[in-house]
Amino acid sequence: MKQICIYEDEKVSNFNPLVYLRPVYELRCGIFTLREKIEKRINGIKPLLHTRKFMEDFVKEENPDYSVNNFESDKILFLNGRVIFSDKFYAGIENITGEQIFLINGNIAAAYLSEKHFGEIVKSNHALDFSELLPKLPSVEIEGKIFEYPWELVYANGEEIVSDYNQFFNQNDSVEIEKFTGVFRAGKNNIYIGKNCNIMPTVVLDASHGPIIIDDEAEIMPQSTISGPAYIGEKSKIKVGAKIYHDTTIGEVCKVGGEVENSIVHSYSNKQHDGFLGHSYLGQWVNLGAGTNNSDLKNNYGEITVKVNRRPVKTGLQFVGLIMGDHSKSAIGTQFNTGTVVGVLSNIFGQGFPPRYVPSFSWGGAEFLKEYKLEKSLEVAGLVMQRRKHELTPALKQLFEDIFRLTENERTSFK
Repeated sequence: MKQICIYEDEKVSNFNPLVYLRPVYELRCGIFTLREKIEKRINGIKPLLHTRKFMEDFVKEENPDYSVNNFESDKILFLNGRVIFSDKFYAGIENITGEQIFLINGNIAAAYLSEKHFGEIVKSNHALDFSELLPKLPSVEIEGKIFEYPWELVYANGEEIVSDYNQFFNQNDSVEIEKFTGVFRAGKNNIYIGKNCNIMPTVVLDASHGPIIIDDEAEIMPQSTISGPAYIGEKSKIKVGAKIYHDTTIGEVCKVGGEVENSIVHSYSNKQHDGFLGHSYLGQWVNLGAGTNNSDLKNNYGEITVKVNRRPVKTGLQFVGLIMGDHSKSAIGTQFNTGTVVGVLSNIFGQGFPPRYVPSFSWGGAEFLKEYKLEKSLEVAGLVMQRRKHELTPALKQLFEDIFRLTENERTSFK
């Protein structure tokens, strides 16, 4: 197998605020992260990891057995971290011989290069850019999904749950559903239950339109309904009476109640109470207070525009919900408008709809926004992580401080 590097390119900023505290390939779509999908397909070969310079120490800390930002081979197959590659591409990797660039709909998805070109692809922000090599090297179109914005992950989520389930889960390894008394189900052969799960009586599992995967040590409380395709991560808890609709992924160690549709909750996040979450993506360590709701459809049924790095982007979509960065929180009764973006380490409260673009490290809501002091936000983040036996390490603390400075210009309007 060739030496492989999973990299971030210059379009990574389109995924802010979800990538302020992780590389783009650590975003989840379907059951797994984009990186996990690659690693499961490259026959156990440990890839090199590339990331933006300010994130390097944190990525090294999180991946002590990996080489980070160090191109250690005379030839490397670079794989764009915001791509899901096709079976056909993986099947042909060993047949790649000469240097070339691989495109998906004209966008650079991968490149096989010799070391003489490595210096040409690293840009000032340490993102990789292969565009200068396009006139010099042959290029070929390949099949796959290349993501441009966060809502595209949400829209691909259902299909990816099905794909991940079909490729990586063996129904013979599932705990028999008959072990759980009083559970109503449809599509029995499409339901996978991991080890040491607890599924209470009166739960409804409807896998007639797609698989349901309940991973190890998850708990599904009474009167909950889950409609597939859906994934419930390890050690997550679905609360009493929850309604988990199709195309929803809930990562590990989450607590989720109320109504959730076509959304991704990355991991270690809570939406425990009643309220609607639809066509949304929540990062890690998010907490939505009781009665928090988001709109995912405009009253006029029109196209939704979302602000990306304060710049309006037309999505071409009728349904887009909430995009909320890591460690952000909402108070009870919070209402989010269609296509709202909330940055990292923000605390949202008060009556009315907060702005549709809330900068990172914000404190307030519709009536006012002010800067959430770095020292206080770090203190709260540390306490939250400690409750789950995680530590606010020096590298993560430094990353928080770097993001605070990088986003400072977004908060000048309310200083």
